[in-house]
Amino acid sequence: MNPWIIFAIVSGILIIAMVVLYFVGQKLQKKQVAQQEQIEAAAQPVTMMVIDKKIMKLKDAKLPKVVMEQTPKRYHNSKMPIVKAKAGPQILTLIADNAVFDQIPNRGEIKAMVSGIYIVGVKTVRGKVEPQDEKKKKGIGAKLRQKQVEYQKMMKEEEASKAMEKENKAKEKARRETAKKIIK
Repeated sequence: MNPWIIFAIVSGILIIAMVVLYFVGQKLQKKQVAQQEQIEAAAQPVTMMVIDKKIMKLKDAKLPKVVMEQTPKRYHNSKMPIVKAKAGPQILTLIADNAVFDQIPNRGEIKAMVSGIYIVGVKTVRGKVEPQDEKKKKGIGAKLRQKQVEYQKMMKEEEASKAMEKENKAKEKARRETAKKIIK
């Protein structure tokens, strides 16, 4: 076969795969935004004493049995940011958001926004706050978490600007409609 035909077939397949991945990614991104809104709506402020925080496998985190049953099997070996904390008389094992995990002190009292077993945000930190050294090298995981936070902020800003544009267009259309009615 002619090498150009093979090249055309392979490049065609790659282009089709990229288009499919683009649309699947858009769908998953919308789904994630909807889930994030639900999580933030259900969040409650909780004062807790952080005992330990680690990035560890989900199956080794000693999460409640119900949580492990609801989690798909493929995620049992994935590493997650886990926080052990004392809230009132109970010692809880919680999963932290990637953006929040770096803000949580290893031992100290925090006031956090918690949705179920998921730490969504940290409001205040009391006790020893370990300063973030700018000179200290960050690991790959910390860099990726920081990038994820930046991209999520950019996505929220884009959605807010799109909503504002849509609202402005609706107002402009309503203004034109009223102007047409006045002229007639």
